[in-house]
Amino acid sequence: MSDLGSEELEEEGENDIGEYDGERNEAGERHGHGKARLPNGDTYEGNYEHGKRHGQGIYKFKSGARYIGEYVKNKKHGHGTFIYPDGSRYEGEWADDLRHGYGVYYYVNNDTYTGEWFAHQRHGQGTYFYAETGSKYVGTWVNGQQEGAAELIHLNHRYQGKFLNKNPVGPGKYVFDVGCEQHGEYRLTDVERGEEEEEEETTMMTLVPKWKATKITELALWTPTLPEEHPPAEAPGPEEALGAEGDGELMEEGQALADISEGETDSLRPGEDDGDSTREDSREYGRDDYRYDTTDQGLL
Repeated sequence: MSDLGSEELEEEGENDIGEYDGERNEAGERHGHGKARLPNGDTYEGNYEHGKRHGQGIYKFKSGARYIGEYVKNKKHGHGTFIYPDGSRYEGEWADDLRHGYGVYYYVNNDTYTGEWFAHQRHGQGTYFYAETGSKYVGTWVNGQQEGAAELIHLNHRYQGKFLNKNPVGPGKYVFDVGCEQHGEYRLTDVERGEEEEEEETTMMTLVPKWKATKITELALWTPTLPEEHPPAEAPGPEEALGAEGDGELMEEGQALADISEGETDSLRPGEDDGDSTREDSREYGRDDYRYDTTDQGLL
């Protein structure tokens, strides 16, 4: 799957198909810098080598999409930027016409993904930023899905744990800015889905993660190392007095969080939809809609 145009077969078959203005080699092949207009209305301006796009070039699709970057033997390979008709764009590395390596995808709703790609899909380490809420997922991706160890960061707290199919699973913890941590785990529970299914013999069920808190602990705060001072033995130093007072405040705040009901804690679970599963299929026109005819074989 990729976002190729319709030029490849025509240029590989014959050099005289379509309009061409540029350099050629002794064999009459397009070689060097040139401009081409294809029969389907696409245009290309850039470097050629032995009749194929090779080096820097700009390919403009009649749909309004365009690619600006490197080519190797007619395929996007190296660094390049692809701008899609809906305004979204990808800037990064390509291999054999696929997003592959490190790159940034700017979605039409202002979300962004920054990280590793493999065979046209988000794969490896990456950060997805949710523009609407300001939250971001920082961690592992597998075949376009949030999967593995990660951290979901919100405005005043964060969740640290493992994810599977975009949902948190197993042990993890919430870290609150007030200075404490809530430990627990996400367990899959059955939830009925749909009212019309009551007439059916079997009721459709879906598994959803539900947070179960187990304990509240103090946040391990980092402090710089200061020169040691030796106060009089008969009286505690000012740092000790302040430390004891601060510990008391943290314990009070931790106790308050421990009183949160199970329903209130559920509202904190990191189940945000990145709004991206549908965009990858329906709005990222680059996957299937733009092909260089039949030679191209190509996130979510």
